This record gives sequence, structure tokens and C-alpha cells, in this order.
Amino acid sequence: MTNTATEINSSTGVSEAANPSVTDTDTAATASPPATITFADFGLDPKIQKAVLEQGYNTPTPIQAQSIPHVLAGSDLMGAAQTGTGKTAAFVLPIIQKILRHASNSASPARHPIRALVLTPTRELAVQVAENAANYSKHTDLRAAVVYGGVDMKEQVGILRNGVEILIATPGRLLDHIGSKVANLSQVEILVLDEADRMLDMGFLPDLQRIIDLIPAQRQTLLFSATFSPEIKKLAQSYLRTPVTVEVARQNAAADTVKQVVHMVSSADKQRAIVKVLEARTRAGLSRQCIIFTNSRLGCAKLSRALERDGIKAGAIHGDKSQGERTLTLDAFKSGAIEALVATDVAARGLDIPDMPCVINHELPYNAEDFIHRIGRTGRAGSKGDAIALVDASEKRLLDDIEKLMKRKLDVKPLPEGAPSQSRPSFSSYGSAPAKMSDPFFYKPYEPSASTASTTDPAKPEEKKVGITPAKPAVGALLGGFKKK
Repeated sequence: MTNTATEINSSTGVSEAANPSVTDTDTAATASPPATITFADFGLDPKIQKAVLEQGYNTPTPIQAQSIPHVLAGSDLMGAAQTGTGKTAAFVLPIIQKILRHASNSASPARHPIRALVLTPTRELAVQVAENAANYSKHTDLRAAVVYGGVDMKEQVGILRNGVEILIATPGRLLDHIGSKVANLSQVEILVLDEADRMLDMGFLPDLQRIIDLIPAQRQTLLFSATFSPEIKKLAQSYLRTPVTVEVARQNAAADTVKQVVHMVSSADKQRAIVKVLEARTRAGLSRQCIIFTNSRLGCAKLSRALERDGIKAGAIHGDKSQGERTLTLDAFKSGAIEALVATDVAARGLDIPDMPCVINHELPYNAEDFIHRIGRTGRAGSKGDAIALVDASEKRLLDDIEKLMKRKLDVKPLPEGAPSQSRPSFSSYGSAPAKMSDPFFYKPYEPSASTASTTDPAKPEEKKVGITPAKPAVGALLGGFKKK
């Protein structure tokens, strides 16, 4: 099936999104929305507007400004925007508006069937979306809940049996509840596939097909993703009908607010380099708080312990950690008790910490697109951030792939004074990996001779917990709007 798609592009990102071009397959026209719009301009119910204002936001971001009217109009939509630009609120707010007519204060579960289903690839992202749904629907009688694996199902079963209009779920656990006849999708009106590219990467396509087959064909489908790969476009052709395509940033680009730098460091010296980088940030009056990404779970745990021995308050989050352990570590990081959060790509998406000052890549990811998502943890919602990559000679091809994807060369600068360094050799000397990799954190070092590279840590697709009981992170950050002056 071939679908006609209306495209809305703003290739220069947030700062130039005020004048997007609107085209369809036959004609092209220019739309000129008001220079400054507010959430009130969307015609949202006063109860929703009140909740938005309580989070301190009044002005929508480009992805929200361009997506919300189309969702409210009932169109299927493909939304692409760099991480941290407010994709979540771009679908949560209009969903609440559209199903508000079903809101009921009745205690009967029959009056609260699932009307909107949001599927996400990871537990962390599911919780973030659920926080948004809970916060922006709190003045209504709509019920929102989140279900994911890795925890006992009893609490989730109780919540689902009581009825819920907005359900956020990871595919595996949702299928568990469907199999137990606890979740019924026969009245779903709106389906959202969030971070669809990641769901495909994690092998969720068969699960998605099973779930979508249970949803009425006459539905509205929204697909949001940081990138539009050929696979994503093929997925959209299968599930979306004449979708509007909204792109408010260059594909495969980091936010303009992120300052990127590469330090050439031998793998054996990377731990000490991190210490020196953080010391230099302290001397410059900058925050030491950072997220440090590694490629393996074992390396993540080892690096965290090593940084602790070096006097840095560190904690680790990876796929082998239980949900309870992850939550405790994230809470400690958000409160400032932990300075360095060492993480695998389980934290590359869905982890939203406002004003995160710095991201450090201890190792380059095997998948270039994951680099975009990693550094997207900083420079969110218009704030500034630093993205630092520690690159060993054996990672040259990975660096090439990243620069090719981003269509730019990354700045290479020397390490701060006193830090162990590796002068950048000419690229022609990068032909092979060092004879011996002495770095204990290179659990599975990159081998340039390998034909393909894959992500070592697929962010454990299992899901967990229910209910909206998040530790009070700044959910407004996921809204992605700008603080009122």
C-alpha cells in the first residue's frame, strides 16, 4: 500500500522553525504561523491549559507547534525531531484533549476503557511518558497508567481492572496482560509508537504486529522517532494512512545548544581522563554532574567502581540492574548525591534530567545513531550542554560513521592540563587496533576488521512497574516548552 504524505519540514532546527514549509505529493505551499504562539492558541481545554501552566510552560516548541494541530484534526502523523525538543508533549497534550469527552468520575471500570495506547521500547521512556500523561491530565477525570516488565504483575492487574483511558506500555508486558485477558484494546482510538526506530532495533516488530492486529482499524496512528530510516518509513506505510510528516530539525543532528568535542585518549587512559575532565570543569566553575556512556554492562559497573575509588560520587545503571536499583540510582543522581551516572544505552533514550550539563562518551557506540541519542541527554529544551567523546585509535571507524551521519567533523581538542592524552595520529595510521587492549572497561573492544558493528547493550526490552508513582523529576522538561518570562 502506498500512502500519500503531507510533509512539514524545518531543516534548520528550533531557531528557524517559525516558518516551516508545507508540501504534499502534488503541490507546495508556505505556511506562516504566528511569530509567537501559546498553548492556548491550540484550543486546548482550560483544564489542560491549567496543568501546562502549572509546569511553568506557555510557549510550545516547534515539534509541538507543528504537530498538535494535525493530531487534534485527526490526521495520522509521523513526527521527527532531535531528542529533547518536546516530542512527548506533542502527542500527550492532543491525546488528552481528544479523549476528554470520555472522561467520567464513575467508579465502574466499564466507564474507563483504554482509549489511547502509547507503546515505548524501554521502561525508562514508558515512565517518562506516563509522568507527562499524569501531570497534564490531573485536572480531568481521565486515568493514566504505565505497565512494563521485570516486576510482579499483581499491582498492574489491579490498576488495569479498575479501568484506564491512557495506557503507556512496553510491548512484551502488554502482551502478557492481553494474554491474561486483563487488557482489552477493542476501544482504542489513538495509537502512538514512540521511539519507533529503537523498537525496530530491539526486535519488537513481531510484538507490534500482534498488538496492532487487536486494535480497531479505524484509529488514529502517530509515529514519533528521532530519525526516519528507510525501515521506519516502511513501517509507516504499513500502519499509517495518508500521514502528515513533521520534521523540525536536521535528521541525525544534535541540538545546536550542545557543544561537542573529541579528546583522543588511549583506551587504558580513559578512566583517568574522565577524572581530569571533571576536575577541569570544577576549576572552570562548571558542574561535575554528568552522564558517562559505556558499551557494555560489565564495563559500566567496573567504571563506576573505579570512579568511586578516585573520589567521584558515581553510580551505574544498566540492563542487569533491577528496576528498583535503577530507580534508586536515578533518584540519587537527580538529587545530586551522585555526580557521575555511568550508563549503557539503556539511558540513551527516555532519561530526561533537566539542565543536564555534560555527557561523556567513554566509548563510542557501535551504532552511530545511538551517539545522537546519547548526547541528546544534554542541551535539552533550549538549555546548553557539553558532549565530550573520548576516542581511542581503534575507534576511528566508529568516529567516521558518526561524522558521516551528522554530516560534519567533530572538533578535536587536547585534554585538560595534566590529563593523560594520546596525540591524534594521522587518520592513515588508524588501520588496525592496538596489539593489546589493556583497558579493563573494554569488555568487548571494537575491532576495525569486523564487517558490521552492533550495539552491545540493547537496553533490556523487559518492562516493569505500573501506576504513575515516579520520583518527582521535572516532568515539565519532557514537555519541552520554554519557561515563562
